Amino acid sequence: MNATSRDEHRRRWRLLLGAAGDPDAPSDLLDAEARGMDQVLEALYESDRKAGLGSSSPNVARWLGDIRKYFPSQVVQVMQKDALERLDLRQMLFEPELLATVQPSVHLVAQLLALKELLPAKTRQTAREVVAKVVEELRRRLEEPVRNSVLGALNRSVRNRRPRLAEIDWNRTIRANLRNYIPELRTVVPEVRIGSGRRRNSLRDLVLCVDQSGSMATSVVYSGIFSAVLASLPSVSTRMVVFDTAVVDLSHLLQDPVDVLFGTQLGGGTDINAALAYTQGIVRRPEETVLVLVSDLYEGGNAREMLARAAKLVRSGVQMVCLLALNDEGAPCHDHAHAEAFASMGVPVFACTPDLFPDLMAAAIRRENVAEWAGRNRLNAVRAGANGPTGT
Repeated sequence: MNATSRDEHRRRWRLLLGAAGDPDAPSDLLDAEARGMDQVLEALYESDRKAGLGSSSPNVARWLGDIRKYFPSQVVQVMQKDALERLDLRQMLFEPELLATVQPSVHLVAQLLALKELLPAKTRQTAREVVAKVVEELRRRLEEPVRNSVLGALNRSVRNRRPRLAEIDWNRTIRANLRNYIPELRTVVPEVRIGSGRRRNSLRDLVLCVDQSGSMATSVVYSGIFSAVLASLPSVSTRMVVFDTAVVDLSHLLQDPVDVLFGTQLGGGTDINAALAYTQGIVRRPEETVLVLVSDLYEGGNAREMLARAAKLVRSGVQMVCLLALNDEGAPCHDHAHAEAFASMGVPVFACTPDLFPDLMAAAIRRENVAEWAGRNRLNAVRAGANGPTGT
C-alpha cells in the first residue's frame, strides 16, 4: 500500500471513529470538505456535543443544511432520524422554518403523526405539506406495481369458459384454438372461448387492520398509502381499520392518503381482540375476503378471545395474513407465542417490505400458499407452535 492509499485509508477510519479513534492523526489529514463532514458527524454522534447542537434554532438549521450538503438523501434521512432520537430535537418539528428544511422521509412522517396533537397552529400546515410530499413520492413508486400485481391476479382468478362477447379474452382464445385454423378461410374456429369472467362491482374484498401503537409507526404510514392505492382499483373493495385500545374505520378517507394518515393516532395501548371483533362485523363474503392484520401481536386485551376470533375468521373462509411489520427495517420485537398460535391456524406470519407488498396481495388474491410465497422471497415466516393455538 503506497502512502496515498494509506492516508485515504486512515482518513476514512478517522471519519468513521471520530477524533477519539485516532488521537495522533496529523492536523492536515482531513481536507476542508472532510472536516465539514467530521463536524456534522461529531455534532450528532459524540456525546460531549449533544448540548451544543440542540441549544438553538440557528445551530439546528445550519446542521440540517450541512448534512444535505455532504451526504446523499438516504444518509440524510438516517441522520435526521438519529438526531430526533438521540438528541431529542423535537424543536425541528415545532418550528415551520426548521421543518421546511428537513429531508422528508417515512420516519419523519411517523414522528409528525405521533406529535400532531401537540404541533402549534403555525406548524400544522407545514407538517401537512411535508407528509403530502412523502405520500406523493411513495405513491408514485408503489402505485403501478400494486395495480399490475393485483389486477393481474384478479383477471387470472376469474377465468370463464363461457364468457359473454364483451368478456372474451381474444388473445388467449385464439391461442387455445390454433388447432382449429382453416387455411382456405384464413380463420380460427373458436370452439373454446376464454374470458375474464363477469365483472362484478367487487371481485375481492380487502381489509387492512392496522395496529397504530407507537412501535408500528412506519408500518401505519405504508399501510395508509397502500390502502388508498388499493381503494382506487375498481375491481376490489378496500377497507382500512386502525386500532389501539379503540377501533377506528378510516375507509371513508381512502380517497386521500394524507387524510388517512392524519386520521391515525399513533401511540397508546393495543386491543387486537376488539379490532378483530369489528372486522368480523364488516366481512360480508368470507371466501372472497383477504384480511391483512398488521401488528406485532402484543395484545393488551383478551388474548384468548383474540385467538378464538382469528380462528373463526379463518374457518369462515377468510384469507388471513399477519404482517409483523410493513417497512424496510425487518421484523420488530413481537409476541412469539401469539405469532406461533396464528401460524398454527394456517395464518402466515412474517414481516414484509413495501416493495414486496404488491406481490403479496396478488398471491393472497390467487389463494396461493402465502407462507411458501414468503419463503421464496426470503421472508422468514413464523412456524406453528408445538402446542397449537389456544382458545379456538
